[in-house]
Amino acid sequence: MTKMLKAALLMMVVVSFGAQAQDDTWQEGRHYTELSNPVPTTSNDKIEVAEVFWYGCPHCYTFKPLIEEWEANMAEDVHFELIPAALGRSWEPHARAYYTVEALDKLDETHDALFNALARDRRQLETAEALADYLADYGVDEEEFIKTFNSFGVNAKMQQSQARVRGARITGTPTMLVNGKYTISASMAGSHENMIEVVDYLVEKERAAQQ
Repeated sequence: MTKMLKAALLMMVVVSFGAQAQDDTWQEGRHYTELSNPVPTTSNDKIEVAEVFWYGCPHCYTFKPLIEEWEANMAEDVHFELIPAALGRSWEPHARAYYTVEALDKLDETHDALFNALARDRRQLETAEALADYLADYGVDEEEFIKTFNSFGVNAKMQQSQARVRGARITGTPTMLVNGKYTISASMAGSHENMIEVVDYLVEKERAAQQ
């Protein structure tokens, strides 16, 4: 066997071992969960990555800059969305607030403010009126907010999103949901940074499956 052939075979072994090691880094059941019954996605032509969050969650507040940086650099074949969870009765007004400001086209102006008030400052904003009063400083019309808060459109969004959260068996935040098939939490992945890496791994897994 020539030296050149030996070198080529050695390189193949190294590449193969490297690929295997990467595949073994993130394991189903240990670092993420594959759903036995996938939940619907809102994007038909892209790989969907969603963050299930709560405005009052300090862990979501810490995770926020990481996922925002990831979103800013995600591939063109990936669609990202936020899903506000209502895992408890006290969470519901905040999930409704998300869809309300979204309907009023004020999400960009209020998203950070809601996180700061609820997760950082622990303010007691638990009614439509209290939320409307707080968000008035960010350009939200109080009357329109209260009117939209319990509107048909917001109710429909709430029903759809919470059905996905229940279907994915999500019990805490932040949780990442990849293409309706996989869930990732910090407790499983090991850290917020690892959550991002597992998301990337699963996006690539979905991308390869579609080819």
